[in-house]
Amino acid sequence: MIRPFSITGIGSLPHHDPDEASKLVLEIFDIPFWPQLPKASFLEWMIPQYSEGMPFIHVDSTKETISIIREGSDDLERFYEGYTDDWRIAISEDYARGFHAFLRAIKTRHFGYLKGQITGPLTFTLGLKDREGRLLYFDEELRQISLMLLQAKARWQIDQLKTFADHVIIFIDEPILSAIGSSAYLSVSSEESLRLLRETAGAIKNAGGIPGIHCCGSADWPLVIASGAEVINFDAYAYFDSFAIYHENIRRFLESGGYLAWGVVPTTDAINTETSESIITIFNNHMDILSKHIPKDMLLSRIILTPSCGTGSRTLAETLKIFQLLIRLKEALP
Repeated sequence: MIRPFSITGIGSLPHHDPDEASKLVLEIFDIPFWPQLPKASFLEWMIPQYSEGMPFIHVDSTKETISIIREGSDDLERFYEGYTDDWRIAISEDYARGFHAFLRAIKTRHFGYLKGQITGPLTFTLGLKDREGRLLYFDEELRQISLMLLQAKARWQIDQLKTFADHVIIFIDEPILSAIGSSAYLSVSSEESLRLLRETAGAIKNAGGIPGIHCCGSADWPLVIASGAEVINFDAYAYFDSFAIYHENIRRFLESGGYLAWGVVPTTDAINTETSESIITIFNNHMDILSKHIPKDMLLSRIILTPSCGTGSRTLAETLKIFQLLIRLKEALP
């Protein structure tokens, strides 16, 4: 069981030095996570970082572009030739310097919990286009291959991290969920979205990991709750109201053994005006609202604390403030 009020992070940090990023994570967090470094390299942005091994992928680090180009390639045949149901695909150091530095930093240590992350299948396929500008999601075969690729990278992470931990949590990062249902994505079906999330969560669980899901905006929360994730990370700072209205779904999720990861410390410009006192007040007010519908002892026994999102777009000073407020919040709670 995860200790209540354990703190962890979403993934990205503003560092360029992976060793410094790993050191900071290991000094601060109860559940350390490997750091993603989007300011250090285009290859560590959300989509490119997990694109290695994807058929027809074309990455231009100089122009900072990534796309699908089918012409003159036997990538698809080679992908299917190598595929198995429990396939693992590594993330190389070029694409995840933070991951490999993190492994080196923990090589003589052991933890109760460690955390990794993958870009979710919806964000991945709705963030990649082919040469004609068509989103990958709308190519049924490549949508399925993307799912297989991400599952294989999640399994690989679990294998690497479980050497150093009793339990490995893998967050499925799905920021695009806040846009599903909008005019730009009306043709993205809820049924297919749920299938992709469930199969990703299922692969993580079958590999011995704990599946979590992160969405840093509003979302179809009943769909998220039904995804098979055992940890739901939501933005409790800016989007609490849109989440809390589904209190009956949330209660059933908690009763089934799930955890809520409250992203109550903002990673937007709002961090510049917040204090430890204001964050504690916001958290307590939100807890009072939700505990009108869900027993407070249940909420407090199945709670993790996080920033509202990654800090890769913030400055180092802002990042340190975010983490300090998170620590202060934890210290103020029972």
